[in-house]
Amino acid sequence: MSIKSQSSPARSCAPDGGERRSLQLLVVDDDATQRALISAAAQQAGHVVTLAHSCAEAIELVQTARFDCVTLDLMLEDGDGIEVLQAMAGAKFAGSVIVVSGMDAARRIAARSRAGSLGMELRSLPKPLDLAALRICLANLGKTAMGLPVMHIWGGIKVEGEAELHRS
Repeated sequence: MSIKSQSSPARSCAPDGGERRSLQLLVVDDDATQRALISAAAQQAGHVVTLAHSCAEAIELVQTARFDCVTLDLMLEDGDGIEVLQAMAGAKFAGSVIVVSGMDAARRIAARSRAGSLGMELRSLPKPLDLAALRICLANLGKTAMGLPVMHIWGGIKVEGEAELHRS
C-alpha cells in the first residue's frame, strides 16, 4: 500500500530566502527504516512523498502516476530494482532516479549503465544513507526543475563559480 504525504505548494521559500520547487518523489524500498529516513528528509525539505514497499507496487505507481524523482533500492524483497527501471522506461518516465542501495559500487555502476541504455540518468547513494548527501541531491533536482543553476555540490566547494574538490 502506498502512502502519499499532504500536498505542498509547487514553489516555496527555502530557509536561505531563495525559492525552491517541491518535487513529487516516489520512495521505493522494502526496508521500513530506510523509507522513513528518506521520506522524513524529503518532507522536511518540502517535497511530496509517495512510498512503495515492493517492486510490484513501484511498477504500478510509475505506470499510473507522475513523479519528478524516484529513489530506488536495487534489492527488493519481490524483485530487482532493474525491473522498476525497465517499467519506468516503458512508462516514458522523464524524471530523475536516485539509487539508494547497499549493493557494492560495481552493482550501482551497472544499474547506472542500464539506466543510461534505457534513456534515463541515474545518481546513486550508498547505504547506510548519508542524509546530507540526499538533501543536496534533492535540492539540486529542485533547482534544475526550476531552470536555476545548481548551487550545492557534494565533495567539493565552489570557488569563483568553479567546483574544486576538497583535499585534506
